[in-house]
Amino acid sequence: MTEMCHITPTAYLDLFASGRTHHLVLAHLVEEDEQYAKWYAETPRCYGSQVIMDNSAFEMTKQGKPMYPSDKLLEMGKKVKADYIVMSDYPGEPANKTIEAAQRLAPIFHEAGFGTFFVPQAEVGNVEGVLESFMWAAEADEVDYIGVSILTAPNMFGVEKGNNLQRFLSRWKLCQLLEERGFFAKAYDHGKKIHFLGMVDGPNEVSLVAPWLEYIDTWDSSAAVWAAMCGIEFDNSPTGLINGKNEIEVDFDHNSATIPQLAAAMRNMKYIDDLLEWPNGKYD
Repeated sequence: MTEMCHITPTAYLDLFASGRTHHLVLAHLVEEDEQYAKWYAETPRCYGSQVIMDNSAFEMTKQGKPMYPSDKLLEMGKKVKADYIVMSDYPGEPANKTIEAAQRLAPIFHEAGFGTFFVPQAEVGNVEGVLESFMWAAEADEVDYIGVSILTAPNMFGVEKGNNLQRFLSRWKLCQLLEERGFFAKAYDHGKKIHFLGMVDGPNEVSLVAPWLEYIDTWDSSAAVWAAMCGIEFDNSPTGLINGKNEIEVDFDHNSATIPQLAAAMRNMKYIDDLLEWPNGKYD
């Protein structure tokens, strides 16, 4: 079963993150929000739970800031007792830059006791560069976890902006191309875990990639909780969000949710969780 890591403003961690078996923690919040960091450091974890600490590349790129250095990532990973740390990746830049960063960082992270998480990237429009990066990761000793980014797939097809339909379909198309090259079987044979980073234009992206859910260990998104805080519930449209992705940036300081908003967040979370219950749910 693919486990969902629901991302939520700090004030609602007890309500929406407690009891979940898998978590994705954002590095920039570990650095900036002591309450957030303390929650992940001190809250008892479920048996078999795992914590991935993201490097916040998505957020840093959007803000025009440099990636965190390795020593800072290690410091923050230890602070929240992470199991895996996402290595530096460079959206929109040559594929080898991210691969070389992984080759440099993996021994450091492994020696410190962390699993490594690699996110393939390449220049906008460079389909082959992305595919080759995934194939490298499928058997590389430097990689324990492989992330399929909310940016990588749209960027490789040049559809990250201006066409929500093409953006919505981009990870489905990436999975098709990877399947043709034998990526999923190879990654599985080499003991790699796979994670989907974020959710684009609707929760029914899960249905699009249903043929590969058996290989996708984890998935994260702030969509369920944050949409509810913005007065949006998932719906019966083809994507599950009739107006597409909620473009309002997540306010992790939000702390004034009403009871109807909290109830809507729970319904949104259940919508996604039900989609992911593939051997006993929709994909049995």
